[in-house]
Amino acid sequence: MNSPNTATSTPAFPVNTSSPIPARLRQLRLAMREQGIDAYIVPSADPHLSEYLPERWQGREYFSGFTGSVGTLVVTAQFAGLWVDSRYWAQAEKELAPTGIQMMRINSAAATLHIDWLADNVEAKQVVGIDGKVLGLSTARALQAALDAKNIILDTSQDLLEKVWEARPALPQTAIYEHAVPFAVVSRKDKLELIRQQMRAKKIAWHFISTVDDIAWTFNLRGADVSYNPVFMAHAMIGLDGATLYLSQGKVPASVLAALTLDGVAVLDYDKAATALAELPVGSSLLIDPRRITLGFRQVVPQHVKVIEAVNPSVFAKSRKHAQEAQLVREAMEQDGAALCEFFSWLENNLGKENITELSIDQQVCAARARQPHYVSPSFGTIAGFNPNGAMPHYRATAESHAVIEGDGLLLIDSGGQYLNGTTDITRVAPIGTVSVEQKRDFTLVLKGMIALSRMQFPRGTFSTVLDTAARAPIWAEGINYGHGTGHGVGYFLNVHEGPQSISCLAIPDANMVMEEGMITSNEPGIYRPGKWGVRIENLMLCVPAGKTEFGEFLKFETLTLCPIDTRCIDLALMRDDELAWLNEYHVTVRDRLLAHVTGSAKIWLENRTKALFR
Repeated sequence: MNSPNTATSTPAFPVNTSSPIPARLRQLRLAMREQGIDAYIVPSADPHLSEYLPERWQGREYFSGFTGSVGTLVVTAQFAGLWVDSRYWAQAEKELAPTGIQMMRINSAAATLHIDWLADNVEAKQVVGIDGKVLGLSTARALQAALDAKNIILDTSQDLLEKVWEARPALPQTAIYEHAVPFAVVSRKDKLELIRQQMRAKKIAWHFISTVDDIAWTFNLRGADVSYNPVFMAHAMIGLDGATLYLSQGKVPASVLAALTLDGVAVLDYDKAATALAELPVGSSLLIDPRRITLGFRQVVPQHVKVIEAVNPSVFAKSRKHAQEAQLVREAMEQDGAALCEFFSWLENNLGKENITELSIDQQVCAARARQPHYVSPSFGTIAGFNPNGAMPHYRATAESHAVIEGDGLLLIDSGGQYLNGTTDITRVAPIGTVSVEQKRDFTLVLKGMIALSRMQFPRGTFSTVLDTAARAPIWAEGINYGHGTGHGVGYFLNVHEGPQSISCLAIPDANMVMEEGMITSNEPGIYRPGKWGVRIENLMLCVPAGKTEFGEFLKFETLTLCPIDTRCIDLALMRDDELAWLNEYHVTVRDRLLAHVTGSAKIWLENRTKALFR
């Protein structure tokens, strides 16, 4: 068993000469020799430290062949390793097989065990290289400290991808647009004023933002520069009297530019952001978030500028949804639930009558959502995994490798939608044919964990990480665990993953991870049997007041997601009466809220799947 502070490697497979990866690694190593670099790090990152990357910054995938969203590649003259957490172990093992790259197992995406490896395996006076323009400031400090302790040199000046990546993609040029009323509940002016109030309170003159979801939220703008999240590549500088957006000017329609100008927002070219930092006047004070800015930007700030490091004010503000936003999200959940009723009705009515695959599951669920009002796009790539594929938490079916839905077992479907009035994320498991006793047991344990977290009531000020044990307790009681967090924040027509809250015992807790009223968070415990099946049940929840007692204020969760949980997979003997009561009450709510939105076979399916369950 691995300890939290160690990584284990999977031996490299024989190199497949038909793969382009070995040739790309040879080119990278040649560039490393030319620049005097002994080890080079290729992270999953861009200048905005985004989760989903534009093609231009997908260098880790280009040089490794690994298509997962998180991973760190390290290359030396004799070694290449990819550090990935447990969500991706099966996927990475398969995708790295033709490359000769070793898979290095870590327990959490937040782990920095590649830093420990570099400190232990690179010799004193040798050079570790990484592009500082995509290296997070807080990570850079940890890397520098570890290498300094071993007298290893860190070079952050080299973007070797630019030297060896043939036909490297350019910046995306899709036009931005306004997130307008009635969906934009708080005006751009009011959001800027909220940030400025906090700047004045701390006597700060300037605030620099790089994270694209913070920028999209602050300026009530949206885009399509990456898949799934409606954001755009930009930096922003907010002053006490004005603000500037740095983005490709060809992306800004005249109407949007005029509206920004009226609100005191200037637009300059994307490449001018670093210059703006470098030219801050003597005596200036600057607010930056060390977890949300790169080393490259920090390095250009003049020494005569007083730098204050704190969380971006927008991080907290966007996480706490306005009451009107919460109501719009409830309406989006009804639209999403109606789409899922249509999809599951189609699935059940056509199983055994036509060839249904994991790919057609994706197509059908996206098509059902696309027929709903205010729909924009999926909120992430649909995960449709049948039997063993469902045991890979971040599995993605491809044209080359996918399963046909036939026989007996469990079909796990994790999907979501971006609507102008909200972002959805839901996982359901459907029985196919006969479900085994063992599969029902796993399903029921996961359901018990999901219900336990749904029913939590806790004092205001509780850290989100503490709540994770509520969902895990029924699963842990049977000697079972899962390797991902239980809950992540969700944006309002923004990133499907946002902070600062994280319901996860794997997360490193900090003072910013307190649960607050208005936060939307996922609830998704799971059990995964490699090579057999996987179970995950996921709802989104809104943090709401639960009243005040002599012991203080309390909070609780309102379940937002509206879709039946398939009772055919439940082992009733494992369910307590109060858990059955919660499930039956949830299904009454689902039925009452969705009936007006569905007709025909979707309505029949909804009525059948929300019938009360009794012993």
